[in-house]
Amino acid sequence: MPEAERSVRLELLGRMRVWRDETEVTPGPPKQRAVLGLLASRVNEVVEIDEIIDAVWGDTVPATASNSVHTYVAGLRKVLEPRRGRRDTGEVLVSTGGGYSLCVPPENIDAERFMELLARARRSLAEGLAPAALREFDAALGLWRGEAYASVPGPFAETERAHLFELRMTATEEWAALMLEVGRHSELAAVLTASVARHPLRERLRWLLMLALYRCGRQARALEVYRETRELLIQELGIEPGPDLRKLHAQILAGSPELLAPVPDGPPPLGRPGPRERGPGEFVALRPAQLPPKARGFVGRSAELGALRAIIDEGLAQPGSKPPLVVIDGVAGSGKTALALTVGHEFIDRFPDGQLFIDLGGFSPGRRPLDAAEALTSLLLSLGVSRSHVPAEPEGRTALYRSLLHDRRVLIVLDDALDPEQLRPLVPGGPACVLITSRRRQSGFVARDGAHRVEVAPLELDESISLLTYLIGAERVDGQREDTVRIAEMCGHLPLALRLAAEQLTAHPRMRFAELVERYTPKNSRLDRLAVENDPEATLRSVFGASYRALDPEPARMFRLLGAYGSPVFCVSEAAALAGLPWGSARGLLENLADNHLLDAEGRDNYRFHTLIGTYAAECSRQEPERRRHEALRRVLRYQRARNGFFSGTENIPHIDHPAARL
Repeated sequence: MPEAERSVRLELLGRMRVWRDETEVTPGPPKQRAVLGLLASRVNEVVEIDEIIDAVWGDTVPATASNSVHTYVAGLRKVLEPRRGRRDTGEVLVSTGGGYSLCVPPENIDAERFMELLARARRSLAEGLAPAALREFDAALGLWRGEAYASVPGPFAETERAHLFELRMTATEEWAALMLEVGRHSELAAVLTASVARHPLRERLRWLLMLALYRCGRQARALEVYRETRELLIQELGIEPGPDLRKLHAQILAGSPELLAPVPDGPPPLGRPGPRERGPGEFVALRPAQLPPKARGFVGRSAELGALRAIIDEGLAQPGSKPPLVVIDGVAGSGKTALALTVGHEFIDRFPDGQLFIDLGGFSPGRRPLDAAEALTSLLLSLGVSRSHVPAEPEGRTALYRSLLHDRRVLIVLDDALDPEQLRPLVPGGPACVLITSRRRQSGFVARDGAHRVEVAPLELDESISLLTYLIGAERVDGQREDTVRIAEMCGHLPLALRLAAEQLTAHPRMRFAELVERYTPKNSRLDRLAVENDPEATLRSVFGASYRALDPEPARMFRLLGAYGSPVFCVSEAAALAGLPWGSARGLLENLADNHLLDAEGRDNYRFHTLIGTYAAECSRQEPERRRHEALRRVLRYQRARNGFFSGTENIPHIDHPAARL
């Protein structure tokens, strides 16, 4: 077969995807995809133009259909064979006998590969080769990424979708029956719970789930599945469950010995993997141990640690109560993750079923945050689910994840969270403890989901000195106390900044602290100094920038204007004048910045910049056009003059809506 034909690969078991030379290419507009889908379903066969027209348009054929088919084929040739000349004979998309043929190896099309693997699994099953059959079922079902022929229009695609869906469900049921036969009911119960959630009217799936649950010793849950099934069938279809389900229900009620499982041929129960190696495609539940090591030199935080200990102790002391769920939030670089890991390691023995840790990348420089579906995939793989058994739909992944952790005492650390939409699917029920770190307050998550909130502020002065002393060495700090204090203050008492300063002093053992103070003294170059080359996670400008770029446009503009203003402390009315907004609107934007820990609220109407964030805001202000910066500063100057004309001193004016603020 020519090289060009072997280099083309198609995926139809989900959204249509096409590769040429291992590079993904766009298959074109919807009807062009429909033509390609039909040709792929009959790979290496000639499909006549009339058949293509029927497949794409059905009963509503336009007069220009034949010309359109030729146009779509020409478009596909540009995609699949871009180096083919206009007069050259095609190798991949061949015109012959009044029709067209897609010439690629069948194994390069996932739907064809699925059919072949399914046939091989059934042959192995008929020959009594259960391990081989399971591997082939796993490989076949692992090819699916969603609904077949998704985004492909036309009557043929609709028919093929239904046909492939039925094959997939039948294969799933055959695989599940084999899993029961070899005694792997513990794994199966978790997987089928997710499948039933996606396909609630499949009675055979529910039958298999009920038997798997019963064999796991969960008789009550098996009977509950039957009750749910009966209610659903009556409500949706107006019918009672079929005879097979009714018989199984009666046998479970009676504790029939016929339902007892065979001798297990799979791994030990969930969470207790045995010493044997995992075979290809198997699902062996693991006891994860993913907590990173504690931060070196962790100091202070006695109040925060006390609050976290009390929350976790209370949750563990009351079986059946809502599991501990805590959001640890604070400004970038304040040590939120270090705090979570410190308390996590302290309680590690209280969670015997394992610890999960995942970096959600909510505010990571230069990285896209994980969405919930991606995070669930990572967590399921960590729990021992083979990739072929990870459900394609996000809802299925959530259901499987929660089923796996239903009765397991696991500690879960969700680091660097972005928003509740990312978080909610990752919170299981049962006795798990979930610690979340975020640069946002996650107020909605606290209010709606009942999470506790622990805020992490910059360190106190003595804590900053303790951290620097630990990292640099007491012998160097002795005699340089005054400059040590100045370094701590210039770092804003942020643990990340203090660690960066300590690293610079450690790397230059002859450097006097006064020299570092001198380097840090110009505010406009301090962020340049507090950096590690080629490591954005250890560079304050990048770390602050990730928080700034996550803002919506209006809060971001307010942040820039406040940076241009240059005052570390300001009231709502000054911010309103700067932005040319009503008092209430300005207050809302300031609250948004405070929720993102880019400002600190001081009292009712005053706000303050953290030292280093104020420096960063001044840098960002240069992104605002110079004319607008000058206009903003003129507005706030007019406001201040008007205020001082009506009031003595410099007191703030609550709820002012001064004309200067509306200019």
